[in-house]
Amino acid sequence: MYDFRIEAADKAAMYRDLAAALEGLVAGEPDPVANMANAAALIWETLPDINWAGFYRNIEGELVLGPFQGRPACIRIAFGQGVCGAAAASLEVQRVDDVHDFPGHIACDAASVSELVVPIVGAGGKLVAVLDLDSPSRARFDADDEAGCIALAEALAKVL
Repeated sequence: MYDFRIEAADKAAMYRDLAAALEGLVAGEPDPVANMANAAALIWETLPDINWAGFYRNIEGELVLGPFQGRPACIRIAFGQGVCGAAAASLEVQRVDDVHDFPGHIACDAASVSELVVPIVGAGGKLVAVLDLDSPSRARFDADDEAGCIALAEALAKVL
């Protein structure tokens, strides 16, 4: 049984500890779905003030719901649609302070206000999945969250 209690005085240290825990959790496991499931659970248990944490997988050029924690979610998202689709199409992080101001936002959970989506890019520069975090608070995610989640995505790219 795993029991991770990650607490730190600052976000940078918390994300370093979270990345280290994630790397240990997925080490030696070849199944990408199992790794995403444990990653979603670890992120959900660690990050405060989020209402959704999970993945959308790139399946033949479409984002398909992967392992997550939170309320039921949209199952399929086209590249270029919504925040996740924008991240998938551009391979760039999308940090949105208020999703209601994002053109074409897809409202899977009406409680979500801010969102952070980080592309997970594998070998050859191909999108494997996106890490998607939602919060009911406006401007929940900052540059420290973005940097920390990029590090998580880089760690996951090695095992997905």
